[in-house]
Amino acid sequence: MKKPFKLSAICLALCSIGISAQAIAVGKFEGSVRAEQSKQPLSGAIVTIQELNQSQTAGRDGRFFFNGLKAGNYTVSISYLGVPTQTRKITVTDNQTSDLIVELAGNEIERITVTGHTGSLSKSLNRQRSADNLVSVISADVLGNFPDSNVSEALQRVPGVSIERDQGEGRFVRIRGLAPDYNSVSMNGTRLPAPEDDRRAVALDVIPSDLVQSVEVSKTITPDMDADSLGGAVEVKSLSAFDRDELFFNLSGEASYNGLTEQTSPKFAASYSDTFNEKFGVAVAASWYNRKFGSENVEVDGGWDLDDEKLEEVEARNYDINRERIGLGINLDYRPTEDHDLFLRSLYSKYDDDEVRNASGVEWEDATDTQTLSPAEVKRSLKARTEEQDITSFVLGGQSRLTKWTVDYQASYSRATAAKPLHIGGAEFEAEFDKLGFQGTQKPIILANEDYYDASEYELKEIEIADTRSTDTVKGGKIDFTRSFELGKNGAEIKFGAKASTREKTNREDVWIFEDFEDFGVSEDLLSLGAYSNSTVTYGLSEFGPSISTDSIWGLVNAMNASEFADDIESKIGDFDINEDLTAAYIMGTVDFDQLKVIAGVRYENVDWDSQGYRFNEDEEFIASNSKRSEDHLLPSIHVRYEFNENTIFRASWTNTITRPTFDQIAPGFLLEIDKDEDNETGEVEIIREAEFGNPDLKSLESMNVDISLEHYFDGVGLLSVGGFYKDIENFIYEADLAGRSEYVNYKKALTFVNGNNADLYGFELAYVQEFNFLSEPFNDLLINTNITYTDSNAEIQWFDDDELLARYIPLPSQSDLSANFSIGYENAYTSVWLSAAYKSEYLQEVTEINDEKYDMYEDDHLQWDFVAKAHITEAMTVYFKAINITDEPFYSYAGSRRFNNQYEEYGRTFQLGIQVVNF
Repeated sequence: MKKPFKLSAICLALCSIGISAQAIAVGKFEGSVRAEQSKQPLSGAIVTIQELNQSQTAGRDGRFFFNGLKAGNYTVSISYLGVPTQTRKITVTDNQTSDLIVELAGNEIERITVTGHTGSLSKSLNRQRSADNLVSVISADVLGNFPDSNVSEALQRVPGVSIERDQGEGRFVRIRGLAPDYNSVSMNGTRLPAPEDDRRAVALDVIPSDLVQSVEVSKTITPDMDADSLGGAVEVKSLSAFDRDELFFNLSGEASYNGLTEQTSPKFAASYSDTFNEKFGVAVAASWYNRKFGSENVEVDGGWDLDDEKLEEVEARNYDINRERIGLGINLDYRPTEDHDLFLRSLYSKYDDDEVRNASGVEWEDATDTQTLSPAEVKRSLKARTEEQDITSFVLGGQSRLTKWTVDYQASYSRATAAKPLHIGGAEFEAEFDKLGFQGTQKPIILANEDYYDASEYELKEIEIADTRSTDTVKGGKIDFTRSFELGKNGAEIKFGAKASTREKTNREDVWIFEDFEDFGVSEDLLSLGAYSNSTVTYGLSEFGPSISTDSIWGLVNAMNASEFADDIESKIGDFDINEDLTAAYIMGTVDFDQLKVIAGVRYENVDWDSQGYRFNEDEEFIASNSKRSEDHLLPSIHVRYEFNENTIFRASWTNTITRPTFDQIAPGFLLEIDKDEDNETGEVEIIREAEFGNPDLKSLESMNVDISLEHYFDGVGLLSVGGFYKDIENFIYEADLAGRSEYVNYKKALTFVNGNNADLYGFELAYVQEFNFLSEPFNDLLINTNITYTDSNAEIQWFDDDELLARYIPLPSQSDLSANFSIGYENAYTSVWLSAAYKSEYLQEVTEINDEKYDMYEDDHLQWDFVAKAHITEAMTVYFKAINITDEPFYSYAGSRRFNNQYEEYGRTFQLGIQVVNF
């Protein structure tokens, strides 16, 4: 690690010397790159002043800027995939700005200015090629060419990226096998807060894809980027009016049909942008999707006795779900002069998840074998809730291009909330039966007589009502200074800046437990499940039995005095306030040695935590639990980019990144439960203490990362790339039982989170994109886009057994060994047809018994096929059909071996039919 850090220092020192030795240069050169026919901006074009060896990449609006140039005559080259490199002659004059508008012509250029997957890939590959770090880009058009309803699902098409699904829908993003909490998500340059009370990861299904212009996944981090991106960083960019130079609108409507529930759902989206006097731009986008669907599930969830391979408990579940998404973005751009740009970016996204779950759980008196009938207790239960999540974000900023410096600045405010207003957390009816069994270990089916399905056999035991809410508020500001100059015969750049932010995470919960109903005057008739059931559950996996009516449960609850059933412990133990104050500064230098570019720098980050929560102690009292802590990191990095030619690029980097603990891991709450166990023979009484608590003293994960890649871009649309990566991770966090150690020596259980020893992760990526335009008709309209990523990891976890420290190695949770994407398409002026697949291999879901690997929970591999067909009725109107999860791929997780179910769930196929109207 010392040698790269020394190289970073040398590079920065050279840049500083170059600045101090510079003669005053006041000339400026700026311009834009566009398509000749459509006049649309071409982002990602590389513009180079050959005599100075200085390069700039055209931004999303096609513009580029060079400041602080000496007066003189220069040769400018413009490189863009699909057309030959072009050159122009310019003259720079002191105290003046030289302008150049470059219009590139050719069939390939015109193809990328219209909606289509080929054009989208061309835009993405140009931006990827011109990037200084290792980045993958998805443009807005790609988001519409696959049946991806949100940003998370769109990202599963990126090399090295896979997603975690909830009820079949993509939610969280994994990068190179690292769990979602190890990756950062930003929008328009500001960190997005997380609605969930316990996580840092942002569920990207709350952002409709219709509001997005592009999504970038950075797998290597430069010093001017936030450091808490151990796996990678996702940057979402919303629409801007200057992405196009004229009036633009996009209208779409569709109907979505779910085969499992046989329900149809509507979706509408619209976007508009326009510019006025080349100074002011407005872009507005809105989206509404009201999806009705469901799932059928059977799960054991830790109910196996794997020593004897017998089943202790199992539960069948049926879900009815209604998810409504509303998205709105209003973005303003103002260019008061040619040297100043101002912008306002806003996002409002609302996600309501209305879910009703009927369940029937069986728990045997003794673990039982398949096909064996034994005594068991059955609990039929209902959960009914609406989860409301929303994200609001405002970013106000701009760029000022001074004589020699470029200054970027912005201030931001973002707030995420998640609430489950008064809801049924669980209404339980119980019964006991002498003969219940099961068959099958992967999809267990209950074996029972008619009494099991008779509602009158079940008696109401408990109703849990809850009200939960959490907020995550982030306020911040940052400023960056950039200057380009000559370092001898080499182009160079120095950049430095600072950032400050404050983050406040809060969680509140109120719980009421209704039980002992007879003592409160509830008649015997109202204790029977028959009084709350008027139908049976439609359940395709097997026969289910009676459903529980939500309205009937609320009728009973509303007739009772809720204050008599408040659960003070459950209502308070999960409450917390965590304040996180971040300050950061960085400096980085760039030197262009002809074909070689070196970027070196260092970033410093400091974070202060202030946490408040509650402890429930041995005296059965609540006391305040407070914690304050500070942590800082110095993070050097170096990036190398070597061009064998303009289409073949080698990249290498050495970086250092971090990931801070999740909020549930550092929450200061401490719950202690005390029980007494009396020996009948001796009369001795043993005090049993069991505790669960967070650990505010957890250290952040630190990772030293090495990445290399080789990319070759074909003329037109095409890429062949190979890359490797390695991460050495310190302070790996895992859940552990500290019972028997130090202050917990007298505890039977003391469950919390701890920092472990080192972990490591390594792997390689392959990507291949090819447009077959070199073939004869009709095969010249074929296109293939495929990638594969292999990842492996090791992490050590430890525990005590009779005062002996033992350990074993596990893969990092949520890390698949293999993830892959494949799509093949056919596109011409009249139609577009795409078949795609996304695959991820099994991965460790959870360690349930730290000392016994056969109880480790794994999520099974998953392969999903999707299909899209479009017909272009006119230049502006397109009709499309999408088929999602064509093979009806289920979700499956298991305990230790695929033979033993942890969870099996089916979602059915979904079909969409829609129409889109776009003006170009």
